[in-house]
Amino acid sequence: MNRYLISRAIYCLCILMLAFAPTARSQEKTDGVQQAEDKSKKPPVKDKEAEEEKAQADNATESLQKATQNPVASLISVPFQNNSNFGVSSGYRTQDVLNIQPVVPVGISKDWNLLIRWIVPIVWQPIPAPPPTPEIGKYGFGDMQPTFFVSPKKPGKLIWGVGPFFLIPTASSEFTGQGKFGLGPSVVLLTQPRHWTIGVLANNVWSVAGPRSRTNVNQLLVQWFVNYNLKKGWYLTAAPIATADWKASADNQWVVPLGGGAGRIMKLGFQPVNISVSFYGNAVHPSTGPSSSPWGMRIQIALLFPKFTKEMKEMLLEKQLKQLEQKQP
Repeated sequence: MNRYLISRAIYCLCILMLAFAPTARSQEKTDGVQQAEDKSKKPPVKDKEAEEEKAQADNATESLQKATQNPVASLISVPFQNNSNFGVSSGYRTQDVLNIQPVVPVGISKDWNLLIRWIVPIVWQPIPAPPPTPEIGKYGFGDMQPTFFVSPKKPGKLIWGVGPFFLIPTASSEFTGQGKFGLGPSVVLLTQPRHWTIGVLANNVWSVAGPRSRTNVNQLLVQWFVNYNLKKGWYLTAAPIATADWKASADNQWVVPLGGGAGRIMKLGFQPVNISVSFYGNAVHPSTGPSSSPWGMRIQIALLFPKFTKEMKEMLLEKQLKQLEQKQP
């Protein structure tokens, strides 16, 4: 009797297992499909980390783009800007001016920055000569032009700076400088909506000291600038510099260029740089003299020394640690 009950119990158990086996196999299959779908939806960890690093790098590049295009940003930079002015009369000569113009921000209080922009020109100036005389010119230092901008550390949508502009007679030749000490006001205004930077920088300088034999100085400079930032550090730029010499005759006072170019924020080794090339045609210019060039070319490379935020420092540290881990055997 006991043997019969045991055999019947085993028989019933087998029937139940056979009945539920297809359902279990179907559930396992469904669970497997669901897991596969979940895995397909979730990106691999490495891909996700790479996407995050790329997004962080793009944000850093965009921030650096806007900082380099802001004359009063809290960014140390050392631009080397070469301006070649073609067709200077007489003799259709070429004038060349290399401006070394470091920009250094200094915090003077909790709410205010002092931006020091110091221009040191190195000039090749053609000199007019009678036809039998070989073409000659002078090469040397020009007059230094420091500007001191006071600007709020946390500006609104309109970014601004204001301060004094100086003209210091440091020229190594009477042909490469004006020989007068001068000063005047300088102002910069700009805004940076989305991918744009739009602004203007202006100053006017009057001579207040210097040899009487040299012409007095009363000059205006206006530089308007428009930049449109693209991907991977590229940008389009237009930043012509219009000048007016109020001491010259009415027909020879203004130089008004039009044009633009392109540039890119990138790295040379470990050094961030800003490289750009622009071409300008002078719609208005004097008929004679050192400012009579009908068109010119500007090539610039600026060494950038950004101030990293806490988040950027942590990102760089994590990246360095990962590189060290990968190098270990």
